[in-house]
Amino acid sequence: MSTPNTGVIHDIGYQHYEGPRLGRGYSMRSLYVHSVRSAYGLGRSAWAKVLPFALLGFASTAALVLVVVNTQLPTAVIDYVGIVSTFTYAATVFVAVVAPELVSVDLRSNLLQLYLSRPLRRRDYALTKLVALASAVFALYAVPLLIMFLGMAFNTDTGIGGVFDELGGLAKGLLAAVIHSALLAALGLPLASLSGRRVFASGMIIALFLLSAPVSAAVMAFGGDTLENLGGLLNPASLLNGVDQWLFGLNINLTFTGDFGPVYALVTAALTALGTALCVMRYKKVQS
Repeated sequence: MSTPNTGVIHDIGYQHYEGPRLGRGYSMRSLYVHSVRSAYGLGRSAWAKVLPFALLGFASTAALVLVVVNTQLPTAVIDYVGIVSTFTYAATVFVAVVAPELVSVDLRSNLLQLYLSRPLRRRDYALTKLVALASAVFALYAVPLLIMFLGMAFNTDTGIGGVFDELGGLAKGLLAAVIHSALLAALGLPLASLSGRRVFASGMIIALFLLSAPVSAAVMAFGGDTLENLGGLLNPASLLNGVDQWLFGLNINLTFTGDFGPVYALVTAALTALGTALCVMRYKKVQS
């Protein structure tokens, strides 16, 4: 005796979405905002906020100290571009911790396939994450620069002319911060995207900056006159300091560039473009 087919389709109240489709642009903006917030631990646990805000607090406190010192001396100890060059080492630590948080978690938990199920494309995801990391690094530079500008502008002895001088210095500092942020993000994010484990991803980024520093220093110390000026190309921090010296006339000799300032600028631009391309290529091959 056969069992009759008694299957029933029940209406449990689901309705079709009939609202507007916001598209790729909205998805990229949402991913960007979420990523920048995640970089500083916003919307996450208190522990996730410790390092980003500790670095930001350290940089801001240093800027306040520099305001006091600069206003008490006849000539400024360090200018806006000098702050950016000096804080680059702290920014590398920031990138080593934050970059894996932005991409490694998505790789390990297979969230990428959820992002790509919407209008968002692989290239959109990669570029949005890269811009978000660069923006987070830029904020790390911009806050102390603004603090220094406000302190110096309110303490100027030359009236409105002094304020405009400080504004010009601030503009140079912000431009230097854009260059630093772009290169550090372009170097850090492709490395972070190679592993779904944050510890391994952070280790690769730290290794890049730590291992290249002594190699660069050795070349500058023992390589003769020409290699002394070109040795800074081997270390991202020294590379950026060389760009600051050539482009903005940085008066802190953290790197000896000689007549090779344009070479430092070209290498910085090339590495930024290469890192961006590698990041996009990496996500074209990630399985989702």
